[in-house]
Amino acid sequence: MRNFLDTTDSELPSHAWRVVVLLWFVAFCNFLARLLPTTMHGSLVAAIPMTETQYGLLTASLFWTYGLVSPFGGFLADRFGRSRVIITSMFVWSVITWLTSYARTFEQLLILRSLMGLSEGCYLPAALALISDYHKGPTRSLATGIHQTGSIVGIGLSGLGGWLAERSSWHYAFSLVGLASIAYCALLVFLLRDAPRASPSGTAAAEAEPKVRVGKAVVSLFSRGSFVLVVISAALVAVISWTVAAWMPVFLQEHFHLTQGVAGLSATGYMNAAAVPGMLIGGVWADHWSRTNGRGRIFVTVIGLLGTALGILLTANTNVFILAVLGLVIYRLFLSFFDANVMPILCEIVDARYRATGYGLLNLVAATISGFGIYFPGVVRDLKIDLHIVFDIVAPVSVMCAIMFCFVKQKAEK
Repeated sequence: MRNFLDTTDSELPSHAWRVVVLLWFVAFCNFLARLLPTTMHGSLVAAIPMTETQYGLLTASLFWTYGLVSPFGGFLADRFGRSRVIITSMFVWSVITWLTSYARTFEQLLILRSLMGLSEGCYLPAALALISDYHKGPTRSLATGIHQTGSIVGIGLSGLGGWLAERSSWHYAFSLVGLASIAYCALLVFLLRDAPRASPSGTAAAEAEPKVRVGKAVVSLFSRGSFVLVVISAALVAVISWTVAAWMPVFLQEHFHLTQGVAGLSATGYMNAAAVPGMLIGGVWADHWSRTNGRGRIFVTVIGLLGTALGILLTANTNVFILAVLGLVIYRLFLSFFDANVMPILCEIVDARYRATGYGLLNLVAATISGFGIYFPGVVRDLKIDLHIVFDIVAPVSVMCAIMFCFVKQKAEK
């Protein structure tokens, strides 16, 4: 077991693990704020009348603006520094979350959620690039996986939004999360720093290093067929994950006749509890396998995508609640293998100077397509079509993504 977890910490830059811990809480706040509306469906619709299509649009609009700004946020992180972009992004989305508690019309909600997507889109490319700067090779997937557990816990606890909305008001949940995030953002100003650059020739070498340019970054990234494959696969996985995240509470509530609070906690809590060990298993396993096989991270990702499809199909096609929960656990456990290894795989196929930009472009495609994946189930519901049909359609897409990852080829840098 010791060899399995041996990550050569002595070779890491100073504060490498502290950065992961700091960003864990940022990811937690990010996803908690992002998913709040999905677990307070009844309260929002009762307070602000809207159709099911409009309700789906609230979350979809966030993803569309999130994806639109993500490449720009990644480019800013590559050009001007990861920590600056992270802190600024968090401050803006925290203020917007707090302001959302004062919304009184659907149009106000829609505008605020769209603006939140603009601010959140800058975070993830910068954060994962910063982690990759600190963690190279044998600790990269584990560090990424630990960070991603923050988002999983945030998604899991977003189910409290429905609970708070039932016992107090939906306004209270947004206000509480927004103010707490603002306070944490102030702490990051003093603690979060970019990774030290390795420069054998000192200051002169650093000054001679060419600045990141948009055109060169885009050409370099899209000249690699493997980058295109990863982007397409990640986009399709995003459709799967956010369709499940946005509509599973509603599916469980209606299919098993649960209350809003119980359905919200069931849809987020059980499966995301499984995602935390899944991230760690997928990260450690991929790091370990990559030492003996250059395609180890890819193999772990393929296994994860196949397990993801199995879990969705089980949940969507059973009338036994315990089996539905088991399916959610299987789904999220294996999907975590993918989440822990996307950025590490990206680092193996793109120029190190363009990591954040590359992930930003990936986010642009993924968030845009996943936004439609969230929006159209609302349209389907308005047509009186059961949600289980939607889940039966997205499950085979995960198998298709696994096949595509088999064709990804790495380059040298790790």
